[in-house]
Amino acid sequence: MALLLSLIFFFMFPLGNNGEGPPSPGYYPSSRIGPIGFDQGFINLWGPNHQSLDQGTLTIWLDKSSGSGFKSHNQYYSGYFGASIKLQPGYTAGVITSLYLSNNEEHPGNHDEVDIEFLGTTLDKPYVLQTNVYIKGSGDGNIIGREMKFHLWFDPTKDFHNYAILWNPTQILFFVDDVPIRRYPRKSDDTFPLRPMWVYGSIWDASSWATENGKYKTDYTYQPFVGKYNNFKIDGCAAATCPYFRFSFRPKPAEQPPARGALVYVQDNYKVYDYCHDPLRDHRLTPEC
Repeated sequence: MALLLSLIFFFMFPLGNNGEGPPSPGYYPSSRIGPIGFDQGFINLWGPNHQSLDQGTLTIWLDKSSGSGFKSHNQYYSGYFGASIKLQPGYTAGVITSLYLSNNEEHPGNHDEVDIEFLGTTLDKPYVLQTNVYIKGSGDGNIIGREMKFHLWFDPTKDFHNYAILWNPTQILFFVDDVPIRRYPRKSDDTFPLRPMWVYGSIWDASSWATENGKYKTDYTYQPFVGKYNNFKIDGCAAATCPYFRFSFRPKPAEQPPARGALVYVQDNYKVYDYCHDPLRDHRLTPEC
């Protein structure tokens, strides 16, 4: 039985680099930024009765009555935004647990967004981490998503892992435990978010699309669905004091080794979807591809 479970885990969460996942990026941006308490950086946005804070760990949960979300005090032009997150094990199909940037409250129907979203799953399959970038879009059918999806080299339900977005005037980088997994460069002003955004986190029911394009729905016999967050990190250019879009945090470029080696390794071994390579997409709408 132990051998069978080990084989199941291996195929669900494949490892590389001698069983240790991607190679070291050689640079650890999260180590340069001290953590802040939840109350220092964030407020409850919705579902206050589905949110609790205990010794620095924020727990949010979804049940049949509600989910929950939180929002940063400040709006930012650029910066590094991260948190350590631990996901719900078991059946979580249809459930989204997220950390993201958005200005939808200020620009409804015409907003920018940068997403880290964990797509809930069935009992026999691993989580999918979806990254996405929207530019001047909305959820009304006109949105142009730029999704890139990954499996992880570990089980994200076993422990906290750090997930982060770095957004500056030249690029957007997505990190998992300081490993860059995606780089979205600024190729034109029309394909890059340039307006300030808030930082958000949430857990909610997205049964219509979250798990295998809506094939599997949220099953509330498994409720509550829980997401845990701690080790919040923000190093950003707050819009209230920042006169324009500029560098607020400068990591070593992801295209230089060894960071590029780690990025390429993840892209080669753990990427499971890339909008630029989707034959069903109209790539006239995504000229950066």
